[in-house]
Amino acid sequence: MPPALRLSVAVLGLAFAACGSGEDGGEATRAPSPRAASTTPASPGGSPPSGSPTASGERSTPSATPEGQALVQSWPVAPGTHPHDVAPATDGGVWYTAQRTGKLGWLDPRTGETWEVVLGPGSAPHGVIVGPDGWPWITDGGQNAIVKVDPATRAVTVYRLPSTAPNANLNTAAFDSRGILWWTGQGGYYGSVDPATGEVRAWAAPRGRGPYGIAATPDGRVFYASLAGSHIAEIETTTGEATIIEPPTAGQGARRVWSDSKGNIWVSEWNAGQVARYTPGTGEWKEWKLPGARPQAYAVYVDDRDIVWLSDFGANTLVSFDPRTERFESYELSGPNSAVRQILGRPGEVWGAESGLDRIIVVRTGR
Repeated sequence: MPPALRLSVAVLGLAFAACGSGEDGGEATRAPSPRAASTTPASPGGSPPSGSPTASGERSTPSATPEGQALVQSWPVAPGTHPHDVAPATDGGVWYTAQRTGKLGWLDPRTGETWEVVLGPGSAPHGVIVGPDGWPWITDGGQNAIVKVDPATRAVTVYRLPSTAPNANLNTAAFDSRGILWWTGQGGYYGSVDPATGEVRAWAAPRGRGPYGIAATPDGRVFYASLAGSHIAEIETTTGEATIIEPPTAGQGARRVWSDSKGNIWVSEWNAGQVARYTPGTGEWKEWKLPGARPQAYAVYVDDRDIVWLSDFGANTLVSFDPRTERFESYELSGPNSAVRQILGRPGEVWGAESGLDRIIVVRTGR
């Protein structure tokens, strides 16, 4: 069985919220309470609990998590799957894109069991989100299409991009407040899908290659990040026009974006190893360097408590950042080169895919 996940504390610590009991399958570690201002990682805490095999090959049943500790768990998926993105499902499961095998997968965290759906010829799915209809919607670079799957029947519907966006290299999607899906393509495109009519539209990005992560604010505004262009942009959702917004650090490599509850836009800056916050109302920017010698900020996600989560490829960790205290806390992953490329969650849970290890991971933060 792969080694249990462990919690380590980065240069700056954060007193983490209490966790509830964990009753799900999967490897688990009950992490020690963090130390503030630690210069070295804390000693690993806990050990993997015992359990019986399931269809996925592993199972464990963690005991209740003491107050002040976070529970980190992971589950294996089929070898060679290379899971890229995850999205918590409405039924308590978790969707994941099997990028290498052209499938959409579903994980049952209670048992570790999975099932998969073939998305189509040449499929190479990248992102997955859950739409207002409760269905998973996928950005499929291999098919140059947006794909949705019926959770009940597993029927697949394909929305192909127009000829004006060939080889878009589809990346990520987000729904605005009207229920319109917006997508990005690293080949230099962004666009929309109207689920009511099936209409697919595409626009050329104002600076060409680079559109990567995309997110909507609580009031329905839509922003994307351009990795190659080192900027973010806001899409005017009625006209489709994109307006570029320049971060203060040149060449920072804005990779993904997410909104907090106030509509602030958080940006993972890959080249700079920073997390940035843009306030649309004032145009103000603020940036923070991630802990460690050579951080590389890839994914970004803001949870229901407005805690910011990132994946750091430089340190092979997940990182949480509390804007109120401006402190980071780091979580070690399952093994070397875990490669968590995207993060999503639901209240009390932060989910990611360890694409380099064929595993799905969660940090249970408590309520």
